[in-house]
Amino acid sequence: MIQIIRKSYLFLAVGFLVVGAVQAQVNSKNAISLDKKVETLLKKMTLEEKVGQLNQYNGFWDVTGPTPKEGLAAKKYEDLKKGLVGSMLNVKGVKDVRALQKIAVEQTRLGIPLLFGFDVIHGYKTISPIPLAESASWDLDAIRKSAEMAADEASSVGINWTFAPMVDVSRDARWGRVMEGAGEDTYLGSRIAEARVKGFQGDLSSNKNILACAKHFAGYAFAESGRDYNTVDVGESTLQNVILPPFKAALDAGVRTFMNSFNELDGIPATGNTYLQRQILKGDWKFKGFVVSDWGSIQEMKAHGYAKNDKHAAELAINAGSDMDMESSAYVDYLAQLVREGKVKETTVDDAVRRILRVKFELGLFENPYKYCDEARELATVGKPEFQKEVLDMAKKSIVLLKNSNELLPLKKSGQKLALIGALANDKTSPLGSWRIAADDNTAVSVLEGLQAYKNNQLTYAKGADVVLGSPKFIFETKINTTDKSGFEEALTVAKNADVVIMVLGEYGLQSGEGRSRTDLGLPGVQQELLEAVYKVNPNIVLVLNNGRPLVIPWAEEHIPAIVEAWQLGTQSGNAIAQVLYGDYNPSGKLPMTFPRNVAQIPIYYNHKNTGRPVMNEPESVFWSHYIDEKNTPLYPFGFGLSYSKFEYSDLKLSSQSFSKNGKIEVSVSVKNTSKVVGKEVVQLYIRDLIGSVTRPVLELKGFEMIELQPDEVKKVTFVINEKTIEFFTANSKWEAEAGDFKVFVGGNSVETLKGDFQFVK
Repeated sequence: MIQIIRKSYLFLAVGFLVVGAVQAQVNSKNAISLDKKVETLLKKMTLEEKVGQLNQYNGFWDVTGPTPKEGLAAKKYEDLKKGLVGSMLNVKGVKDVRALQKIAVEQTRLGIPLLFGFDVIHGYKTISPIPLAESASWDLDAIRKSAEMAADEASSVGINWTFAPMVDVSRDARWGRVMEGAGEDTYLGSRIAEARVKGFQGDLSSNKNILACAKHFAGYAFAESGRDYNTVDVGESTLQNVILPPFKAALDAGVRTFMNSFNELDGIPATGNTYLQRQILKGDWKFKGFVVSDWGSIQEMKAHGYAKNDKHAAELAINAGSDMDMESSAYVDYLAQLVREGKVKETTVDDAVRRILRVKFELGLFENPYKYCDEARELATVGKPEFQKEVLDMAKKSIVLLKNSNELLPLKKSGQKLALIGALANDKTSPLGSWRIAADDNTAVSVLEGLQAYKNNQLTYAKGADVVLGSPKFIFETKINTTDKSGFEEALTVAKNADVVIMVLGEYGLQSGEGRSRTDLGLPGVQQELLEAVYKVNPNIVLVLNNGRPLVIPWAEEHIPAIVEAWQLGTQSGNAIAQVLYGDYNPSGKLPMTFPRNVAQIPIYYNHKNTGRPVMNEPESVFWSHYIDEKNTPLYPFGFGLSYSKFEYSDLKLSSQSFSKNGKIEVSVSVKNTSKVVGKEVVQLYIRDLIGSVTRPVLELKGFEMIELQPDEVKKVTFVINEKTIEFFTANSKWEAEAGDFKVFVGGNSVETLKGDFQFVK
């Protein structure tokens, strides 16, 4: 019998090898066929037509209305008819997309179809939680599904390319664009980059998937002082070990486009940075897709003091490896001339064009230019009810319970008087967050509406105070309410008569995002005063935070019994929050970014270096790395998050105390649910490399697993540590595992862990 089974396995193995070999042959033939198509078309193109493929214009006129006769719109229209446009952005809706595609395909000499790009950051019309919130779920399947849903809806309106995911690792909450990424950790960010790329792109032969774009390459989030677009100055070790891995993970997941960044790196703007784009991305990593500039970043090299004019900027950018020019017109105006002058080789232009044409072929646009132009699908897809279920699920998974003294939560479902206070509690636009440019205002479920679905408690609402004045729009600055306290009295009256007060406070949805850096990360405006005033009349408060970045809330942590981090959760925000508050959903989220005690601690992150003076032996000494007026520790650490369940970690075991090349160690731990509530826990694995050829962090996340436990259930969780786990970019300027001593940590966050030791021996 055993012999028969072995023969069966052998037969299957041989079968799989044959199938694999055939598939590899098919893939190879497809690649050759695709390359041949690209080369055939490339040979037919004039220099000007080649340059046109590198030119991306913003939507510029009502394409279904009269043809523009003068000004910039007229120039762009003429360029489009001449085949001098390769891509459009911010054009949406099948009617408009079809009209523009028709010009490109039917009125130009070669009929090369356009790409249509759009910032589908966390949804198109139906809005998921902001990406930082989704990252707090640590649920890679849910994050992939969220991107998949966004692609489905966006593709139905003609869009075939999103400028997402943003995979910048950020350690500075002052930077407004932390809301757009996965937080401070390289490993978590890499896994989320993979999930989002796979969700957006899926099978590119389908009209439900769209091109993804890994941005911003590279270092953008390390802007000095957290000020957007600011200078970046990092060493090679930080660049390689911290910043670049999520980009490489996106590439390995199949991402077809990269976007370079606004910042300079080591004195050279990223858009003109040969080391980043040609040596690393297209050289070492062998990236076959194309690089698009960020909005006008080619032109902005003049302001950097790196290019003397637009023509010089075009020369620097194309030679450095920036393939497509987003909205600066530098390529279309000057690139052909630069080739004729010998300042740019035509083979350099050919390489960029080849990359863009290849992606268009991969999308199937030459086969069917109107692949994304199905009016019936648009009508049936945008805002469909199934999407609401998906974004609600994602929103609930994104919520992090930060504090729950005396088990104030979950709320009782009957017999209580509840006071709901805060302008954000009755806001149907702010929960949509930043970067939701296709969504309609006033379409989110408010917290008030979510709580009103629970009928057996007495709920009374009072605004208390506005967060911002007026109705902010995407392109305008928000005006913070710093003076109007006229609603305090009503709020205090409502609070006095309540059993529990729910206060929804935080940032307005447009206070985070691009260009929204902040120096004060406390509750904006008069909200802190409102919180303290309500606390004086009724301390039984559940604080629900709405925000796009970590906030500084030390007073709340000291005084408020229950704190819920609810971010900006999108269309189903209010329902998600209400279901968590009432216990119909048990929160399992974990922080993807550290919460500081004080803004002056920033940048603060868990995987910092030890320094030469982490502590001093003399108790009274001041000569060590610390503040004299604040603790070094965060308010809430990376990976932290509570639950209505309670989990106990025990019995950490290593299968061996050492391993060598091609070997491994298994690390196991037992986790028990000691409560009476079914719950999910994110079990986290960290390591520390004690001695390295370059200094190593005190802790590095290297694995995580989400488990669900019934009351009193125990599960054994096992992680594998091998060479790949411990490798880093060493002093030898390569990725490798160095022999030495290591510590391993397993727990529910980056601070509370069980510890062990192992060695890697060469």
